[in-house]
Formats: sequence, C-alpha cells, structure tokens
Amino acid sequence: MSDFIIDVAPVQGHTDAAWRHFHKSIYGGCQSYYTPFIRLERGDFRKHDLKDYTSELNGNHEVAAQVIFRDMAELRPLIEGLVERGVKRIDLNTGCPFPLQTAKGRGAGFIANREEYFRIPSLLKEHGDVEFSLKMRLGYSDPDEWRGVMPAIARMPLKHVTLHPRVARQQYGGDLYLDRFTDFLEACPHPVVFNGDIRTPEDIERAKTSFPGIAGVMTARGVLGRPSLIAEFEEGKEWSREERLEKMLHFHRELLCHYESTLCGDSQILSKIKPFWEYAEEEIGRKAWKAVKKASNIAKYHSAVAMI
Repeated sequence: MSDFIIDVAPVQGHTDAAWRHFHKSIYGGCQSYYTPFIRLERGDFRKHDLKDYTSELNGNHEVAAQVIFRDMAELRPLIEGLVERGVKRIDLNTGCPFPLQTAKGRGAGFIANREEYFRIPSLLKEHGDVEFSLKMRLGYSDPDEWRGVMPAIARMPLKHVTLHPRVARQQYGGDLYLDRFTDFLEACPHPVVFNGDIRTPEDIERAKTSFPGIAGVMTARGVLGRPSLIAEFEEGKEWSREERLEKMLHFHRELLCHYESTLCGDSQILSKIKPFWEYAEEEIGRKAWKAVKKASNIAKYHSAVAMI
C-alpha cells in the first residue's frame, strides 16, 4: 500500500456503515473511512452513533471514530467513553462548517474558544494508546485564525492534521486559500492531509504535485458523486463514463439489497437509498437525477434508476 493517504470523510446521512462496507468491497483503494460525527446529546452518546461504529459491516475496512464537541466538558466524556468501548482511533472534528454546529461552538466554531483549544493536548496525552487525528479549517471567518492555535496543535500527539483551506463562513463555496495552506504546511509539525474540492483523479494528482510535502488527501462529496474516484487514481487511469456507471450501479444494487433486507416499507428504504445519488447529478445526468429525487415509491424509484 502506498504511503500516500487517501481517506474518505463522513457526510451525515450518506456514509453510514453500509455505504462504507459496500464501497470498500466494490472499489477498494481507500485507507480509512471516518464515521459521521459522534457527539453527546443530553450528556450521553446518541445510540445511532454508537450503532454505526459497532456495526458488523465495519469488518472489511479501517474506521476512525470522529467526534464533535464545543468544550472539554463534551470532549473528555466522548474520548473516555469511546476508550472504554475499545476504540483506538479518534478524529477530532474542528472543521464542520454548518451553522447548526458552529453557532454552538462546535466544528469550525471551536477555533474561537482559544482557552479550551489549548487544553486539548494534555487531555490527549492521557490516552497514549489511542491514535488521534485532527480535522480543521483555516478559521471561522479569518483564514489566519489557525496561527493563534498552532502552538496547541503542535503539542497534540497526532497521527496527522487534515486541513480544508477555507473558512467556516464559506462552507463549501468560494476560492480555496491555497497560499494559507502552504503556510500551514510549513508551520505544522505533524503530517498534513489536504481536503477540499477533490472530485476527480486529476484533483488528487494536482494536490500531490502542488504540495509535495502533504501526507495525503481526504475526499467526501467527491467520492459520493464519483465512487470510483480513489480506485481510478490508484490505477493511474481515468475510467470511461460507461465503466464508472456500470460499477456505480453495481454498488447501488448491493446497497439497495441491504436496505431492502433490513428496513421496512417504501418510505424507510427510499429515505436511506435516495441520498446515494444526491451528489451524482454530473455522473448520471440531470433527467435521471431529477426522476430519482421525485420518486415517491419503490416502483417509481426503480423506473428512475433504469433511466441511467
């Protein structure tokens, strides 16, 4: 296996254990998958978060538990609770840009809580047998905010830092601050993984060439829209659209079969399988994509998929 990391970031409601399992079995390639973030609710773990992490479907791939938090009062019980359950890989999500989280000081909003940020290193060092990583953005509204917390990051025992070179307020639009990424790469003592706008094999190669010091790349929406993305890069050639669609439909059939055997009724099944196509408009064509979105029952859904 190459030393160059290619990881799949989580997307809530999409990359559950079943999606990860069938993606790995059909495409391979990816080194690690990250769980949709695990957080506390009313002071305790949410049951469906733990169910996803402990699923038997995780048996064919490496999975890291990703946690999201607003302060040490949330982070400490998250880490201690996961360690008690035997978890050995934990990723700290300080990069989620969604206002629902940042408004509460979680995700990319956590960078503003400077005092709490500097308390993280000592907490992580209490768990020397756990492999930690950090996912972050350059800042909340200022692309130089990371500079103020770099001393804390430098003291954290981290496998790597994944950086998305935007600020939270941009969410997933606007230009990447590639010059700031270069500055961060030079300043960070840990291996750095590039995250942001990785949609094609050429994007992976461009990141690798533009920043020869990076440890790897992470993708999320890119691999949802083009599940063969990592496999194509690993093979060193771009697949034809026909090859991509054939494999994508195979992936879809396996996932749909799983949901049909574990869920009950059209509504439940559609709510789980429709997100499979949410980012795939460019791959499958707008007409089929719109038909899938509008399908109100399984029969109409199958007719829509048949258009691909």
